[in-house]
This record gives sequence, structure tokens and C-alpha cells, in this order.
Amino acid sequence: MAEDDPKTLVSTDWLGRHLKDPDLRVLDASWYLPDAGRNGRAEYTEAHIPGARFVDIDDLSDARSDLPHMAPPVEKFMSRMRAMGVGDGHQVVVYDGVGMFSAARIWWLFKLMGHDDIAVLDGGLPKWRAEDRPLEDMEPIVRDRHMTVRRRAQLVKDVTQVSSASKLGDHEILDARSPGRFRGEEPEPRSGMRAGHIPGSRNVHYATLLNEDGTLKAPDDLRAVFEAAGADLSKPAITTCGSGVTAAILSLALERIGKTDHSLYDGSWSEWGASPTVPVATGDT
Repeated sequence: MAEDDPKTLVSTDWLGRHLKDPDLRVLDASWYLPDAGRNGRAEYTEAHIPGARFVDIDDLSDARSDLPHMAPPVEKFMSRMRAMGVGDGHQVVVYDGVGMFSAARIWWLFKLMGHDDIAVLDGGLPKWRAEDRPLEDMEPIVRDRHMTVRRRAQLVKDVTQVSSASKLGDHEILDARSPGRFRGEEPEPRSGMRAGHIPGSRNVHYATLLNEDGTLKAPDDLRAVFEAAGADLSKPAITTCGSGVTAAILSLALERIGKTDHSLYDGSWSEWGASPTVPVATGDT
């Protein structure tokens, strides 16, 4: 079992002990790829961890962008959190219906907005259910809570910054997609995407960071996965994936091993793979 840390990752035991804390807020961030045939909102309505609010990744995004669920403007983030009764002084725990998938994206988004008191529930809803812990189908009563936001621009990268990092080799670019997609051997799930990866990047498929039960591996094992992929952890890291969701699992894993100089390429392959002005590599690194 991973060591509990309210700023990165907490166990179901930890959440069970703190579930009734007055300043705890639990968020259900379940989100699925279109081919999964699942609906996060519908599943939340049917059953969720007591007191949980549902956060829609697609809604909590920048509506001005053509790219999927890009980080929202500060004002929109504040508004959405206030509407859910989440604000200053709250300890937040976020989970999803897979175990470790979309919840890490919300964890990263809170970090981007300057909030450190947020953790991902290790193993998510599947582990909570497997342990026969309580569920409910009622939405909680929400009271407004002011939220102060201090955006940390260093935690996010755009295509120009990533292109520069690719050329200079001064960052370690870590790609969370499957090996087949990374090598350009599998088709991309979104139309119009070229196949392959950002030149100079390393492939760390997010699934290799997880145990069979969907929990995150222990820090020593996480470090071993990054090193086995050839990642130079002495360099600042940039995480990327298909659309900025599973890249956040890599960011969480890096944080768990004590590496804090990391950022996330928000546009990820949805942007890079569709842009004719940036190069694409295929095969292994």
C-alpha cells in the first residue's frame, strides 16, 4: 500500500477515516474515451462515494480552444469550484471509475491553479467498491466557498515550448500513450492525427506505473519504470499523451518520487499530431 500523502495520493483507508471531516471535499472525476461505452455523469448519479461532487473534465476546460479539455481560464475554474462548494481551506480527494485514469488530470489542474491540498484516491472507485465501502446516490448540499487562485504557469507547456525542448534536448519529454501509438504502429483514436511521437521523447505507458488493482506503484518501483524507459530524471520533465489526461498520471508519479520540476503539455498529441508544422518521429525512441 502506498504511503498516504494528502498532496499526492491517499488510500481508501485514509479516505474512510477522514470522510466526515468538515473541510474534506471529494470529487468524482470519472471520464472515459468514446469507445469505452461508459458515461461518468450517469455512473455518478447511480452511485458515488458519500459527499462526492461530480466534476466534468470536458466542462472544466477552455471553451475557446478547438482542442479537447484544455486547462480553463482562472475565472472559469474559480466559478466551477465555487458552484461545487470547493474553496480555500479544503482538503480535496479526487477519484475516478477506472481506478487511476482521469482523476490525475484534476489533481494536476488544481496544482496548476495553485492548490496543493489535493490527492488522488489510490485505486479509485473500483477499490472502494471492492472493499464494500459505503456509496450513495444523492448529490450533497452545496454551500459557496471562496477560492483563491494563483496560476503556476511553469506547470504547463504549449506547442512552441515543447518544440523548443524537442530540438534542444534540455527537457525529458515523457509520452504516456501505448507503445504501439508511440511507435506509429497503431491508428490514433482521433481523426486527422499523424501517427508517431514527438522527436526525442521517451515512451512511459501510464499502465506500466500501475499495479494490477489500478493502484499506483510504490516510489522505488515508479523510479525503476522511468529509468527502464531511458528517462534522464536529472532533466526537467514534460509529460504528454493523447489529450492531456493520462500525461497527468506521469506527473503524479514524478511527484511521488520527489521530482518536482515537471510540466504537462496540455495540447499533447491532439495538437502535435494534427499540426503540419512540427516533425513526427516513428519507431522506438
